[in-house]
Amino acid sequence: MAKISNNLENSDKNFLAIPAVIEMLSLEKKRVTNTRIIFLLGALIILIFSYRQSEINFLALFQRSGNMVEYIQSYFPPDFSDWKIYLEDTIITISMGLWGTILAAIAAVPFSLLASENISPVWIVQPIRRILDAMRAINEMVFALIFVVAVGLGPFAGVLALFIHTAGTLGKLFSEAVESIDLGPVEGIRATGASKIQEIIFGVIPQVMPLWTSFVLYRFESNVRSASVLGIVGAGGIGVSLYQSFGAFQYQKVCAILIILILATSIIDLLSAKLRNWLV
Repeated sequence: MAKISNNLENSDKNFLAIPAVIEMLSLEKKRVTNTRIIFLLGALIILIFSYRQSEINFLALFQRSGNMVEYIQSYFPPDFSDWKIYLEDTIITISMGLWGTILAAIAAVPFSLLASENISPVWIVQPIRRILDAMRAINEMVFALIFVVAVGLGPFAGVLALFIHTAGTLGKLFSEAVESIDLGPVEGIRATGASKIQEIIFGVIPQVMPLWTSFVLYRFESNVRSASVLGIVGAGGIGVSLYQSFGAFQYQKVCAILIILILATSIIDLLSAKLRNWLV
């Protein structure tokens, strides 16, 4: 056994001594470089700075946990006396999330194609990306306030707010999916003399559709949660009842509303998962 072990060690040494192997190892990228060290130090500095700016204090959280427990206890038992109203408002909220997502998905398709570097020229890509940045940088609540002034109180203002914000988010996600496609099928279609539109329809869309579907379903779940608070500014849905209950210090009613929202979100999550598996 010792002789075999020595032979293996000698063969390894001989292999490592081959000039081609030495050259290959020398060309291999080093794991620890000055650039990576500088990047790591920069990241640590940013984390420390952000920690201080965020005024994070876990000790205070534990010291005052008793107040938090006492406050949470005031939410129980939940008061479902107005459950019919809450259920109707929840259905309105889900409808807002659904239509906000549908409109956003439709708008995000052309936006994403115009924002993809492998599809559009840079002089179109950059302005479109900045528009998408602005759309998703502004919170739905701000958009809801703007649209309430324009179309009045009610769910339509909430739908428009979700539509604008979600279109910015989906536009970015869709464009990233487009930029990661295999260009082989697109070039093959182009070689047949197809137009740009045909390249997109038959070469791009089939590759990105599974990812696009997942993104849309996820944003629908997210939009239902966002729509639940838009009623605070008069954009309809369960947020109106939630805001009124908080304002009246009726925390047991707040608890009932939150339970209904949790159940609704869970059902949507289960249905979305089944739909995603079916479509993708």
